[in-house]
Amino acid sequence: MSKQNAIFQGVDLQCQMNNHAHHTEEMDAEQLVVRRGQPFSLLLQWTNGPPQPPDHQLALVLHLGKKDEVVVRMSGSRAAHGKWWFSEQAARNEVLVHVHSPADTPVGLYSLTALLLSAEGHIIEKTTSYSFYLLYNPWCAEDSVYMPDKELLQEYILNENGVLYQGSWDQITALPWNFGQFEKGVVDICFEMLDNSPAALKRSQTDITKRADPVYVSRTITAMVNANDDRGVVSGRWDGEYSDGVPPTRWTGSVPILRRWSEGGAKRVRYGQCWVFSAVACTILRCLGIPTRCVTNYSSAHDTDGNISVDYLFNEQLESISEQRKDMIWNFHCWVESWMSREDLLKGYDGWQVLDPTPQERSDGVFCCGPCPVRAVKAGEVAIKYDAPFVFSEVNADLVCWIVHPDGERTRASLNSGTVGRNISTKSVHGEYREDITAEYKYPEGSMKEREVYAKAGKRAAKQNVGPGQLKLSIKHAQAVHGTDFDVIVEVLNVSAEDTLAHLTVTSNAVTYNSLHRGECQRKTAELTVPAQKAHKEVIRLLYDHYGACISEHHLIRVTALLQTSGPHNSILQEVNIPLKMPKLHIKVTGEAVVSRKLTVIISFTNPLPVTLRRGVFTVEGAGLTEEQEIQAPGDIRPSQYVAVKCSFKPIRAGLRKLLVDFDSDRLRDVKGEAAITVQEKKL
Repeated sequence: MSKQNAIFQGVDLQCQMNNHAHHTEEMDAEQLVVRRGQPFSLLLQWTNGPPQPPDHQLALVLHLGKKDEVVVRMSGSRAAHGKWWFSEQAARNEVLVHVHSPADTPVGLYSLTALLLSAEGHIIEKTTSYSFYLLYNPWCAEDSVYMPDKELLQEYILNENGVLYQGSWDQITALPWNFGQFEKGVVDICFEMLDNSPAALKRSQTDITKRADPVYVSRTITAMVNANDDRGVVSGRWDGEYSDGVPPTRWTGSVPILRRWSEGGAKRVRYGQCWVFSAVACTILRCLGIPTRCVTNYSSAHDTDGNISVDYLFNEQLESISEQRKDMIWNFHCWVESWMSREDLLKGYDGWQVLDPTPQERSDGVFCCGPCPVRAVKAGEVAIKYDAPFVFSEVNADLVCWIVHPDGERTRASLNSGTVGRNISTKSVHGEYREDITAEYKYPEGSMKEREVYAKAGKRAAKQNVGPGQLKLSIKHAQAVHGTDFDVIVEVLNVSAEDTLAHLTVTSNAVTYNSLHRGECQRKTAELTVPAQKAHKEVIRLLYDHYGACISEHHLIRVTALLQTSGPHNSILQEVNIPLKMPKLHIKVTGEAVVSRKLTVIISFTNPLPVTLRRGVFTVEGAGLTEEQEIQAPGDIRPSQYVAVKCSFKPIRAGLRKLLVDFDSDRLRDVKGEAAITVQEKKL
């Protein structure tokens, strides 16, 4: 039919109204983004009034997939459960169409075409195709990601800013992070990532159909966020050599990582570590509509052989000889939890599911982990899919330290059943402070219920060492500040009625957060006579001159003390991880923040180290404020020197926003700063 005689004049997708109703207005004002299980409206515009039945009828056709793997022809009347359908409401030269999607239909980028059919069903005219995204809908009670608490959805779907927890179990630190799930183009990248999965590339129709299931999609995301097996997003590295990429500590948000991956043609982005993997996964999952939160487990076990035990081996000089073993305790480890029902399991395992995108062990031949029900972990149900034994070990494994003697004999120096899985943390929905969720993963240490769970998981409860000759060993320290010298006190307490001879060895090593050694800082040995019922204190002063050259980007020093006597049970060992306190960047906002109006901030910093910093760079970003910017420091920064740089940008979206800044240099990395900025709408 010629254009002059066209019946359709146009289609108004009503993006602003629909996106607002579907909680996606922050995502895009010009692209239709809606959620499944919830109606949305279209306005069909006609040249000379809408054609009337029975001579004419309207039909809508949907296509999903790059090769139109899924085609849906919609009925114009209420359809059976699980089917698309639409209703019409005519007025003058327009027809308001309400489109209803099933709450279990695949998510993705759909194209929609309106058809005008004759009474016999022949196509008289059709519109051009209009595209829209369909996401999961946690506001819909029939969706498998439904979360009834609206306050939780404000955090776990709509909040673009968050906090990742790092440090150690007894000195927890907070890292602000820009998830940016509503930033321009992010939703496109999320589906581009799914399209690059091995399953999508091999069996696209099956993969697209399975995208109805958040269990399938979330498991795919844990595999695709890391780049170990596929065209994944982030390449992990832990050896400190990052010259051919970006150090993991420099990132302050997910969006620059996702954009680099997409703009590079699905080429892996270098480099990430566990908090980067978890944060990128959180961005993708929230963007797709799956409620998600980042979780940090302190003293997290990496148990490779499934015996729910991590063994450390030392020689008599307190040198680690377990380098070939992969079992280790990470100072902290980050993963995500996503909220969904588990229709693939027996009842009782809905709710929070552990998803771990950090490449540690293979699952079904691929580096991925989860979803694993948190309830299954607490109950010790290690047969539940997916990867429950590995997650159970992360929060429950025993730490056993052995001394290996020259003849090959081993002496157990310590056994700690309460070391692993401490202060499991996530950001509170009520503000920027920490919520402890340890009780969701495990029963109180030493309780009868905990013992029952261990037995169910196939773990025997072992007795703790009593210590040699009734000596007790402890390590204490004050707050340690990076760049300064500080004291560590090793205390040996003799609780027996007799004086006791002992040999004490103390070492300090620079380590990464996942227990890789970067170098020995200092060592001290002493022959002791500990009086009965008294304590001996040995003071070790750790000097920056010794630790500064080998300290890792995680700013951790591990102090290990070994006490040996000539009696039975003649060894006892203690370790502590000491996180060094870092300086903060100061950010001053000059003027009022208004959409599209230039805003300038001043970032300042004082070098706390007794050495000159070179090649300094500030990285700035903020959801709704500015894309990632890099600002070079003005030359070398001498000890105690104050430096300030200016950064200007035009805010993009109104509302309360957060600007995140990172500073890196040759000798000092991972210095952070943040500023909350309220952006006003542009005045007309």
